[in-house]
Formats: sequence, C-alpha cells, structure tokens
Amino acid sequence: MKPGPVGPGDGDKNRFAKSLFSGLPSRYDRLAEVLSFGQNRRWRKEMVDHVAQVAPRRIADVASGTAGVAIQLTRRTGARVVAVDLSPEMLRGGVLNATRSGASARVDFVLGKGEQLPFPDATFDALTFTYLLRYVADPAAALVELARVVRPGGRVASLEFLVPEKPFWRTAWWCYTRLVLPPAGWLTGGREWWRVGRFLGPNITGHYRRYPVDWTVGAWEKAGLQEVGLRRMSLGGGLVMWGRKADG
Repeated sequence: MKPGPVGPGDGDKNRFAKSLFSGLPSRYDRLAEVLSFGQNRRWRKEMVDHVAQVAPRRIADVASGTAGVAIQLTRRTGARVVAVDLSPEMLRGGVLNATRSGASARVDFVLGKGEQLPFPDATFDALTFTYLLRYVADPAAALVELARVVRPGGRVASLEFLVPEKPFWRTAWWCYTRLVLPPAGWLTGGREWWRVGRFLGPNITGHYRRYPVDWTVGAWEKAGLQEVGLRRMSLGGGLVMWGRKADG
C-alpha cells in the first residue's frame, strides 16, 4: 500500500477529522477501546465524575462521536444533554446508540464544530469534550469558544490521549501505536481502521510537542477556567482535565 501523509495541515484539520471518522460510526466504540488499550470506559467515567458531582441540568457534549459520553451523562445526572459533532455519520450513529440505550428522550443532536458552537453565551451548566483539541487549528481559540457557552460557575471536563512520561512506558506506547495499531486495525476493520491506527500515534506525539500539558493548563486558564486540575490515566496514556468557569 502506498504511504501518504499521516495528518493534515492546520487549515484542513476539520475536513481531515470528518474524513478520518466518517467510515467508522458502527465500530467507533469498539475502536476507541482498541486505541486506548481497553481503558476508554474508565477514562470516560473519570471525566464524567467531575461534571456529575455538581448536578447540572443542561450539558453540552462536544466532539460527541457516537454519543458514548452523552449517554453516560444521562445515566449519571438528571441533565438534558446536547451532543455536538462535525460528522453527520457519527451523529447518526449516536442517534442509534441513544435509541438502543433508552437515552434518546434526553439527548439532542446538533451538527457543529467545537471552535464555532451554535449556542448563545452561558447556555450550559457544564460541558464535556473528548479527543477534540488535536483536530482544531487553534486549540487556545477553541477553548475560549467552549468556555463561552458555559455559565459562570459551570464545569468543564475533557478526555484526551497522552504520551507517557516515564521512558519505559513511553517506549512501550510508541511501539504499540506505531507497530501494533496499524496492522491490527487493517486485520480487524479494514482500510478505515488502518488509516486511524496509522495516524494516531504520530498525531498525538506531534500535538504534545507543539502543545505540552503545561501549555494546555495555561490555555484553559486564559479561556476563563479556574481551579484547573488534571489526572494522567493508565500509566500516562490518557489525560482527564477539569475546571470551573470563572464567576462574572
């Protein structure tokens, strides 16, 4: 198979994300477990914990994909959830999953981009976003937009892949993402999974080379989020962050 570029330029990140995941809705949740080495559900729970504890009534779940987090939010809170994604195919998968899980009456689906949300200021009591900042051209601007739609005092929480800090686990992570994921993806899911598996490792490494964790914490704070916390999950392979929208 002829090799090609593994990622987009900054100006094409939205378009690339749509093309990357458009063929995956029926298998996305399974793929997320494979890519996270079986840790995705645990990471999602940790993220949702930081939102559920404040009993929000209205939550935005941005980069919702097939609504896995949105559905969990309906189970953990009494809130109405708005699931936002830029891929129509992923949203259709989310509608199907919400219907199957019995959550459809409390989840609304909206086509939109995380860096240009179609909501007024201070619409939501809380907001979650998952695996988003690697797919936007300007992560700092995206965080400002995400914070804009949260009311003062509201909570924001996120989940992202991370590169382990310790040399042994970083080397193991590198081998897994570069040598195992692409062929495993091809064998289990065909070209779409191979494409995602080949893209993911270099994309994560490149993102944190340009936007380290300390930079990300600072960007949250500059976006108007306070009490920013983080937890490195699963030997450093996942990152959960949370914060509170500044009052006033």
